Amino acid sequence: MASSTVIPPPSSASSFVAGKKEFGLSGFLASQPVFLLETERKPAATGSVKNAMTMTEKILARASEKSELSPGENVWVDVDVLMTHDVCGPGSFGIFKKEFGENAKVWDREKIVIIPDHYIFTSDERANRNVDILRDFCKEQDIKYFYDIKDLSDFKVNPDYKGVCHIALAQEGHCRPGEVLLGTDSHTCTAGAFGQFATGIGNTDAGFALGTGKILLKVPPTLRFVMEGEMPEYLLAKDLILQIIGEISVSGATYKSMEFVGSTVESLNMEERMTLCNMVVEAGGKNGVVPADSTTFEYLKDKTSKPYEPVYSDEKARFLSEYRFDLEVGALGCKASFSR
Repeated sequence: MASSTVIPPPSSASSFVAGKKEFGLSGFLASQPVFLLETERKPAATGSVKNAMTMTEKILARASEKSELSPGENVWVDVDVLMTHDVCGPGSFGIFKKEFGENAKVWDREKIVIIPDHYIFTSDERANRNVDILRDFCKEQDIKYFYDIKDLSDFKVNPDYKGVCHIALAQEGHCRPGEVLLGTDSHTCTAGAFGQFATGIGNTDAGFALGTGKILLKVPPTLRFVMEGEMPEYLLAKDLILQIIGEISVSGATYKSMEFVGSTVESLNMEERMTLCNMVVEAGGKNGVVPADSTTFEYLKDKTSKPYEPVYSDEKARFLSEYRFDLEVGALGCKASFSR
């Protein structure tokens, strides 16, 4: 793998939060409805605090060539990876050709990943036509990363096929810390597990990104979820994110970034972290993100040779709200507390 600059995550963070709530593991057993009162994020005032940023703000600042950003700002962001599949690909290509011309070329054939994975098992001719459109476009544009499948009777004879798009992005080395990854699928946020900004977009935005490599984004405020303690054997990462969504509601993170930190998160493998980030959209989140660490770097060793530079939330970064989940295994099993 090419050399990369690795910045160690802060050992301790006394981040500024507009609201704080602590939770315990009893919530995973039998929780009562919790109603949260959110206060709006207030801008930093003076001194060094003024420039402190969250992970998401830092990634977008770097991608927009800004020294600093604050939630609510609208910026043009450079895209590192754009993924589309057989559901939205044809529509995105149509918009691209309409706006840029029938003979237009994509902005970078090596930064576009195309994966047929939704319609490949159907015998419906119209659905199959979507996959045919992907093939035609990839041939026309000489797309480097097209994970095609041609023989449905035997997967072993399809060396290029990599499976579900979100898994393929990770396993094929397209997910890298500090980058911006967009996809025409709401669960593109899964890739935030690698410490990058990853979010789903529509066909119109994808069509524009195909031609320019840019997208206009509003910087989201960040909700921070701190999970501490050893995971009991009977809990999975899916349980963690379902509990979080149950507490903040299915609209509790609408157009917000959800940042996951703490010893519990650090103990999770990459697949488990992907599970956490995968479901942020079920809470309305714009993106989910986990700080990159040794687990991330080890996973990427044989996945990518491209250099990357992780970023981490500043010690004095401001969060819209902070939620704490304390997991503890005792004689009676697991107990938890929940507060703000």
